Amino acid sequence: MLSIAIIPARLASTRLPRKVLREIWGRPMLAHVVEAARACSQLSGVIVATDSHEVIALCKKNGWRAEMTSAAHRSGTDRVWEVAQRIAADVYVNVQGDEPLARPEHIAALLGPMKSADVLVSTVKTPCSAADVSNPNAVKVVTDLEGRALYFSRSTLPFDRDNTGRVQRYKHLGFYAYRRQALEQFCSWPESELERAERLEQLRFLDHGIDIHVAETPFDTVGVDTEEDLRRVEEMMRKAAGYRLSASG
Repeated sequence: MLSIAIIPARLASTRLPRKVLREIWGRPMLAHVVEAARACSQLSGVIVATDSHEVIALCKKNGWRAEMTSAAHRSGTDRVWEVAQRIAADVYVNVQGDEPLARPEHIAALLGPMKSADVLVSTVKTPCSAADVSNPNAVKVVTDLEGRALYFSRSTLPFDRDNTGRVQRYKHLGFYAYRRQALEQFCSWPESELERAERLEQLRFLDHGIDIHVAETPFDTVGVDTEEDLRRVEEMMRKAAGYRLSASG
């Protein structure tokens, strides 16, 4: 199975401009993402998809493969599709450039369901922390007994009606793998009503009857959209580095 990771890296992000070039733990955010993807042995290649000559220059400096894409794209998925039209693969993996806590284990989990030729789209989930249960920025996902997504929401799902405190909730992590036909279809469909209401583009697949298979990982992430997110991620990296140093000592 030829699998290629495409990392959308738009420079003119609205809430945190130039975020993919902002430094975290002394390195550009994009560097953390690219190196996590390159560390996944199941990938045949990693490509940065950007609309910025500055990002292209960073990639050339570091020896990362990059493709210039249109500045008119509304989403990272559209940017992935532009690159997919130029480069053949069995599976395209979408790892956003603002996921500096991405790990090769996320991608390996994502590719697990894609070993079945019947699976068109996959993503990943992780147990939802207490802090994220009511956080609308932490998207929740519920799945059926076969691991297919039933729904994604910013609301608290499932609802614990009897207040038992024993309901297991899962946070959705924004990594995706697609077969070409699913990616092409997605980008040809208009925004759906559910997608517009929740501001969650993956609901477009569910609206059109395309199953999303959800793998589980123990590794949480924090997508960076604000200065607060940036500081939170850097603190998490600092603590992780301190733990590794103490463990090795």
